[in-house]
Order: sequence, then structure tokens, then C-alpha cells
Amino acid sequence: MPIIQPPSKVLVSGANGFLAMWVIRDLLEHGYSVRGTVRSANKGEHLKKYFVGYADRLEIVIVEDMTKEGAFDEAVRGVDAIAHTASPVNVDSFHSDDIIGPAVQGTIEMLKSAFKFNQSIKRVVFTSSGATILRESDTPIILTEKDWNIQCLEALKERGESASDNAKYRASKTLAEQAAWKFMQEHKHEIGWDLTVLNPTLVGLNQSYALAAHCMTQQPVLHEVTDPTSLNLTAGLFYGYVGDPMKSGKAGNEFLAKTGSAWIDVRDIAKAHRLSLEIQEAGNERIIIDAVDIANALDPPPKLSKPLPKGNPGAGSQYAHSFVFDNSKSKRILELKYRSMTETTKDTLKDYEARGW
Repeated sequence: MPIIQPPSKVLVSGANGFLAMWVIRDLLEHGYSVRGTVRSANKGEHLKKYFVGYADRLEIVIVEDMTKEGAFDEAVRGVDAIAHTASPVNVDSFHSDDIIGPAVQGTIEMLKSAFKFNQSIKRVVFTSSGATILRESDTPIILTEKDWNIQCLEALKERGESASDNAKYRASKTLAEQAAWKFMQEHKHEIGWDLTVLNPTLVGLNQSYALAAHCMTQQPVLHEVTDPTSLNLTAGLFYGYVGDPMKSGKAGNEFLAKTGSAWIDVRDIAKAHRLSLEIQEAGNERIIIDAVDIANALDPPPKLSKPLPKGNPGAGSQYAHSFVFDNSKSKRILELKYRSMTETTKDTLKDYEARGW
């Protein structure tokens, strides 16, 4: 018996975000009702327009500051489950106070509100990251849900604000997830719902947060964008390296050839959220979401009006990847079937084409 099933109502935080809009679309298409939180009325307008066909099952509520005491109290009332996807990624400031505090406190406030008004809530799904699992190694390693990124916390403790932006970002995700599990442990005998944590493989590299094989960057984009510069961070990276190779040039080609080992289609992450809400066995589990084992050749290439410069297929194979994520739990518990990189990349490029990019 599913934990929830249509027409149950699901609260989705950060509803106007890149991932959240796909989560909402997947839920609505499968018969669920959705209450989405946004920071302002203006940010909810695009949602209403895009999902106009589901107006009777979509509700938008405003949560201006998710770090405030009781921020989600009203939002959680009467919902059957929660998908907490909201987390700050402020590319203009990687000061620890701007990224770590809000990530941790926003998570705690959501769980506190669920705790206070948990009569109807059956499960909370929290969007974490592969960054909380990733650890650097001199030899190739296989990463599982048992791994924790302690290195970023040590770097932050040792170097403070002089720590890399990469370390601060990873620390924000790690500390937020740890706070969620700690909250559950402290209240395990009082809570009538359980927690599932999803760890999609968002992997920061260097100072630019380039992604290994561009996980969580794939489109088509649903959230409001006007041009490539308004893409969110991860989607923008994919465009920078693949959609606009003339600007990335040699550096972009080298990056694409030398990096890899973790990537995921945003539509598969969205599906994983719904399955995690439905499947009993997903409760109290930490689940890696990663499509690394799917063949990544592009053959034949998509037909576009402006042909892309040819790359160097297979060039990356000469480089030994230092890590690989074990996605077996996602297949076993969620029975998740991942899209191929071929399908994902074709759909992304077609979206660029449709937008005139």
C-alpha cells in the first residue's frame, strides 16, 4: 500500500526553482494536488501561468523567509506529504553566513512545522546532494549512502572564511542534511511521519562549481528564464560548456573530456521525489540518485539549425575517475529507471533551439 496516492496534497518548497517545477509537474501529471511555496507573489506568477491547466489542484503560498521561526507553520497545515527542495545557492556571495545558515535553518524550520502540525503528514522527502557524500581520494573509490563528506567540514573549521567556495557549498549541504537526521533522531518517538533523503549527484569541482558530467543540469527548463544568463547555476554550467562552446573554447573541451562520473536528468530526480513519497520502503532511507552507469555516447547527433562543433567522443576514457556513486539503492527501492545521456542531451539542445539560443 503506498504511503500516499492521488489525490493527496503535497507541499513543495521553493516551488519556482529548476528542480521544484519538475517535481510539481510530475506530481500534477500523476493526479496529486500541490501546494507550492515561493518567496513573493511575483515569483508565483510564472507557476500559475505554466500550470494553468491544473489550477484546481495547484495552490501557491508565500513564505518570505524560510529561516524565520514558524516560517512553514501555515504551509504545512492539511498536507499529506512534503518535498523540501528549497536551499540557497547565492553565486554572488559564498560567505558562510549567507549559505550555510539559511540551508540549515530552513531545513529545521520545515521539520519543526511538520512536527507541530503532523496529524495528516505521512512522509517528508528532503532534497540533499551528492556533495554530502563525496570525498576526495588519491585512488578510485565507490561512494555509497554510508559515506559522509567530512573533508568539507574540516576545511571550514580549519580555514573559516578563507576556505574555498566549493568547501562552503558542500558544507552547507552536509550540515543541513545532518541537521535533518539529528532532528528525526531526537523526536523519533513523537513523530507520526518518516523522512527520506535524496542525494542527487550535484558535484562541485574547483572554484567554478563545474559539474562532473553536468548532473542536474538537463532541460527542458520549466522555471522562468529570459536568456542563458538567467539559467540557474547548474543548468547554466551545461549551457556554458555545451550550448555555447565558442565562449568556453579550449577550456570547455578539456573539461568535457577530462571530467565525468556523475550526472542525472532533472526529470529523473523529480520522479524519484514522487516515488519516495509513495513507496513504503523508502522511509528513513538515504538514497543516491545518479545515472552514471548509463552509456553516454551521442549517436546520432540531434538535428539543429546551427550545427555544434564536433567534440572528441571517448576522450574522457583515458582519465581514471577518482570516484563513482553506487546508485543500486535507487534501483532496488524506487525501481528507478534512468534516462540515457543521449536522450537527456538531445532534449536539452532541442530546448535551446526552441528558445533561439
